[in-house]
Amino acid sequence: MNACESILGLSPYQGGKPIEELARELCLTKISKLASNENPLGISIKVKKAINDSLSSINRYPDGNCFELKKAIATKHNVTSEMISLGNGSNELLELIARVFVSKQTDEVIFSQYAFVVYPLVTQALGATAVVSPAKNFGHDLDSMLSMITTYTKLIFVANPNNPTGTLLTDKEVYNFLKQVPEGLPVVLDQAYFEYLNIDDSAIQWLSEFSNLIITRTFSKAYGLAGLRVGYSLCSPLVADFINRVREPFNVNFTAQVAAIAALKDDDYLSESIKVNSDGYEQLVECFKSLHLNFIPSHANFIAVEFDDAMDIYNALLKEGVIVRPVEMSGYLRISIGTFEENAHLIAALNKILC
Repeated sequence: MNACESILGLSPYQGGKPIEELARELCLTKISKLASNENPLGISIKVKKAINDSLSSINRYPDGNCFELKKAIATKHNVTSEMISLGNGSNELLELIARVFVSKQTDEVIFSQYAFVVYPLVTQALGATAVVSPAKNFGHDLDSMLSMITTYTKLIFVANPNNPTGTLLTDKEVYNFLKQVPEGLPVVLDQAYFEYLNIDDSAIQWLSEFSNLIITRTFSKAYGLAGLRVGYSLCSPLVADFINRVREPFNVNFTAQVAAIAALKDDDYLSESIKVNSDGYEQLVECFKSLHLNFIPSHANFIAVEFDDAMDIYNALLKEGVIVRPVEMSGYLRISIGTFEENAHLIAALNKILC
């Protein structure tokens, strides 16, 4: 078969091990999944009601333009609906954006070492050239990324907070970076974990100044809708129009749209999610310090932890019913922050394995 040469070296994206799979393999009944940076609270009561109310209409195709969801997002962020594109999770939007701007082998895409694994995947899938900036303290080195810009550069990805390291660039650092990027060069500011920062939304205000800025966000993390797959991008109406030209019709299903609208209105749930994450972070950090484990201070809902034998620890944790995530950093496991009980399960397992 004559498959595209660019995909021959690709491996499919591997998500965190499903709870059901581990239960089948080891016949375990108590399992804590701390692998995929999901919200451990489950969906909010308001979202559950909205989903239940929507079920009688799922025999119909959804609104392909997502009018009501765009309206809700526009209202929340004080932007126009023409600046919004919707995706089957923000992952799809990252791919759609790359498809808009990248088309040739000589096209270059810049991103950081230890950044989100989807960036190199979409770059290679499109047959383009990845230009990887060495990480600085496990995070982005924006000066290095600026120095790598050439006439062949077609796209830049910046994750903030970064996954899988949890590192954070300041607003000042990102703004100064945007000021120095050539005006016509698109920059994707991937903010999948933004809500956990619980800070003012400065990046949205930059859209009026930088027509090349594309912000991506998701309902999969703090809003608790990972299973429904809803993400969105904010950018200039021109770029949004380009994204919508390559977007598949009905890529966000009806129930997902309804759930996302309800989630945006549930401030109490979002506040609780942020608090549970903050409390869980302190709970896990105390454990890691007591076990003398090195970890990267995180600004998201996960922590990257260093082990002498990371894969052995990963497999040992599976036997204890705890699922964490190996990442593309040698010697590190990424551990999602769960509920108090899930975190306690991990802590007990680590103490059993390491002590």
